Parts: sequence; C-alpha cells; structure tokens
Amino acid sequence: MNKARSNPLNTVMMHGALILYTLIALFPVFVILINSFKTRKAIFREPLALPDADSFSTIGYETVMKQGDFFLYFQNSMVVTVASLFFVLLFGAMAAYALSEYRFRGNMLMGLYLALGIMIPIRIGTVAILEMMVATGLVNTLWALILVYTAQGLPLAVFILSEFMRQVSDDLKNAGRIDGLSEYTIFFRLVLPLVRPAMATVAVFNMIPIWNDLWFPLILAPAEETKTLTLGSQVFIGQFVTDWNAVLSALSMAILPVLILYVIFSRQLIRGITSGAVK
Repeated sequence: MNKARSNPLNTVMMHGALILYTLIALFPVFVILINSFKTRKAIFREPLALPDADSFSTIGYETVMKQGDFFLYFQNSMVVTVASLFFVLLFGAMAAYALSEYRFRGNMLMGLYLALGIMIPIRIGTVAILEMMVATGLVNTLWALILVYTAQGLPLAVFILSEFMRQVSDDLKNAGRIDGLSEYTIFFRLVLPLVRPAMATVAVFNMIPIWNDLWFPLILAPAEETKTLTLGSQVFIGQFVTDWNAVLSALSMAILPVLILYVIFSRQLIRGITSGAVK
C-alpha cells in the first residue's frame, strides 16, 4: 500500500484525474460567467470565447437590476437558507447526540426511521405539505420554506452527526458530569466544538439544494415579496423569448454565495469527509 502511494506514476495519475474532474466541474461556471458579460449575438456566435471590446456588454446585469427586484430575491434566499441551516444543525445535532449518547427502547428504530428520510424524497409529499401550509396560513411566507427545508435536511444531518458524536470520548463527557456540568452544557461546550468538521459538511450538503431549489418556492411562496433568487430569475425566461443576458447575469450573481461558503468552510468540509477514512 505504501509503495503504491509513493509511486510517482500513481501520484501523477491521481492528481491528473483530480485536475480533470475539477476542470469539468468548473467548466459550466466558467461558461456562465464569461457569457454574462457578452452581447446576445456573441453568446450564440462564440459561447466559449472570452468577451472582447466588440462583444463585451453589461446589459444583462443592468436588466436584472432594473426589471427584477434582485436584492429582495437575494435577501429572501439568504434568510431562508441561513435560517434553515441553523435549525437543521441545531435540531440535527441534538437528535444525533441523543441517539448516540443515550440507550433507550426504540433507539435503533428511531435511527432507522430518520434514515428513511434520506431515501424518500420530500417532494413526494408536496400535495400534503401544500394542504398543511394552506391550513396553517403559511402559504406565501418564508416560514413555509424554512420549515420544509428543515425537515428535508434533518435526516442527513442526524445520520452524519451521530456517527461523529459516537467518536467523542466518553471520558471527556464523564469528566464534565463530575465537574457538575449539565447535559446541555456538555453538549454545547464540549461536544459541538469537536464535531465542527461534520457540521460544516452538513451545512454545505444542505445549503446547495436549498439555495438552488425551485420546486418549493414556486409552490409554497410564489408571491413577489417572498420569491427566492432562483424563482425570481425565471422572470427572464418566457414561453417564446428568453433574455439570456439577464438569465446568465442572475445565475452568475446567484453562484457567488455558494462559492464564498465553500471557500470559508472548505478546510472543515474536507476534514469532515475524510476524518472517518483514517483510523
């Protein structure tokens, strides 16, 4: 195993494969960014060319700022995403701690029940969710989206965090109990700081589908004042005519928060993904 890892050819091939995958993953982002600064004719004539003096244009960004209330859509997306992640991490960590720390009747069944949420898409229950939101008066409110996304992200959060919390030393927690710390204090001050890589992993895995979702905003919150960024971008897509400059510009601005979040949490994300691979 060590010889295979130290083989220069294997190292070059591995890095080459990683670089190729990175280029493939970033290629759509690159195409969207360069075409957002080009005229409509240049987009279709030379979609892979960089903007030059003749093709450069910011008409797409000007259209987004004038026609759509972009900042309101951006604010709604940020509120929904941040609030959903907060509740997913808080309740997911609490449930994971309870399942990993305490032994009670039905402990395993509860874990399996929560794991079913990973395998069964929440969109299957769209009709029931819509009826529930209508009955509670939450349609066209951001709380409707926050509640749905919280329920959507909890199964994965519990599944990942419970495995990490089982690795936290029992001696550390027992020492805290001997010192008179309450279970809440042990959870928030001793356990949570040790599972930060796992929480960063859960945050990134949940943030991307929440930020990019179009299904639930279209069904639960289609009003102008509650539109998210993804739904608001659809105003530039018509049945017969599509303003591709505005669409690409809106997508470019929508990509930025995801990239910033990844840069901030990339180290924690990598640690969270790989920490269980090496004993």
